[in-house]
Amino acid sequence: MNKKVVISGYYGYDNFGDEAILAVLIDHLRQMQNDITVLSNNPIKTSRSYGVKSVKNFDLISLMVSIFRSDILISGGGSLLQDVSSLRSLLYYSFVIWFALKCKKKVIIFAHGIGPLQSDLAKKIVFNLLPRCSLVTVRDLKSQKMLLDKGIPAKLVSDPVFTVDLPQNKCEGAIGVQLRAYRAVDDAFLFTLAQQVVKFFGDRKIEIYVFQPSIDLNICKKFEKMIKTIHPQAFTEVVHSIPNSDMIMMISKLEYMIAMRFHAVLVAIKTGVKTLAINYDAKVEQLAYDAMLPLLTISIEENFEPPFERLLTLKSEDILEYANTQVFEWKYFDKILK
Repeated sequence: MNKKVVISGYYGYDNFGDEAILAVLIDHLRQMQNDITVLSNNPIKTSRSYGVKSVKNFDLISLMVSIFRSDILISGGGSLLQDVSSLRSLLYYSFVIWFALKCKKKVIIFAHGIGPLQSDLAKKIVFNLLPRCSLVTVRDLKSQKMLLDKGIPAKLVSDPVFTVDLPQNKCEGAIGVQLRAYRAVDDAFLFTLAQQVVKFFGDRKIEIYVFQPSIDLNICKKFEKMIKTIHPQAFTEVVHSIPNSDMIMMISKLEYMIAMRFHAVLVAIKTGVKTLAINYDAKVEQLAYDAMLPLLTISIEENFEPPFERLLTLKSEDILEYANTQVFEWKYFDKILK
């Protein structure tokens, strides 16, 4: 018997990484012939893009009706249960989980990054909800340890996007830079970064990638202006508002990538692009450490040259060797669905 599945996550916001996760999840559920409904900020676009039912994420009546009529709620993936960006966000995603449990539905926590949890309220909510779920999977050791320390069984999985077959690197010599707005990324840091990009790669095309236009576009345009100020003849392009598949294809043709967002780093290494990660979040730091990538901290006091010099020594085959070891384990997930 096919299951009715509701998916809850940061969907419908044109965020590259979250939409990539959703595509992987829907593809797997569709292979199992499940009936799928996605809670989305843009249900019309989500429905058209993936061929599934979709309801507005903050339309509580439609949301609750969808969950009540379902068999399983899947929450995730991504960093949904954290109160750094917003306690309101954590309360929303927790409410969705709580309501599903209240309706006696099975709940799968799908490839989450748990935390940071700063407030006592956030900790109380998360540590009381998760033990009641049918399956808890997390994508990093820190999240797993946090939950195991609280007696919550959590299985460690790789990010689902690692399962996607991506085009292998067809280097055309360009360099990619992917940035996002973040409180610690000020003009001084951006300008110093631009100086290093021009110093090491000023003779190449510089493609500046926007993974979520509402957050990334302004800072990427600002960075392009800084590049042009330092090197007026620089050949630059701000890449935004194109399908994920086209974005991935462009990234696969890069020789080097300098990236902030987790999935920008992931896609780059999955396609064999030599990558320098900018450490704005623990998940990016961990991925860089695991893949043995150079890491740049967000501080103008750091010497930028060593990470850039190390970037030049990377080998695509070594990066691909790591990426190919990362396989998402579906067996726990499928056991609940079947």
